Amino acid sequence: MSTQPDTRASALIIHAHPETDSFSTSQAHAAAESLRAQGYAVKFIDLYAKKWEPVLGRDEFEPFEGPFKPQREQWNAVKDGTLPADVRADLDAVFHADLLVLSFPLWWFSLPAILKGWLDRVFVMGGVSGGDLGAFEQAALTGRRAVVLATTGGSAAAFAPDGAFGDINDFLFHINRGMFEFVGYAALEPIITYGPAHLDDALRAEALHRVRDAFSNLHHRPLAASTRYRALAATS
Repeated sequence: MSTQPDTRASALIIHAHPETDSFSTSQAHAAAESLRAQGYAVKFIDLYAKKWEPVLGRDEFEPFEGPFKPQREQWNAVKDGTLPADVRADLDAVFHADLLVLSFPLWWFSLPAILKGWLDRVFVMGGVSGGDLGAFEQAALTGRRAVVLATTGGSAAAFAPDGAFGDINDFLFHINRGMFEFVGYAALEPIITYGPAHLDDALRAEALHRVRDAFSNLHHRPLAASTRYRALAATS
């Protein structure tokens, strides 16, 4: 067995859909296949299969007096080395990965609760940002990339700027800016399949091909709108 360190690029896919036969799950595995074909070491975490506990609660920290202030207790746990084992394992996976992929269906124009709970518990204060760290360019995950891989119930036309729902970039801004960029990631333009429930088998196959192709060309993928908007504002 080789004792040489694994120097391949690495990706972490965090997937959140309760149905293993869903298009969303197929899409996540297509992304993983594409990345592996390029030589990435891919870690795939299925939050539902893992039965991830999404609730950030007082009982996951060492006993303390007074009111529960989650960020304070997270920072204390980081400094004392007392993070829960499940949080510590996934936080280590985050730091090991050059690329983070959040894979999910867009529910109520946002993340499924289980994925939001993963972020609440794993993106710990003092571990990825805050505490002795800063935010954005001063946060811990600078030099890495992150991308949303999502499905929607509505069509692409419905999520256009003048569509029935509004611009998809507005719905994803809090993820790209407030979750990815806030902790240092370069947020890439999201990869989205619109309305897969309304596609026949042939069109779903084409959609999965587009996902594989998108992940094969990540190095040429533009930054998310959150970054582009700020760049335009800075020059206006």
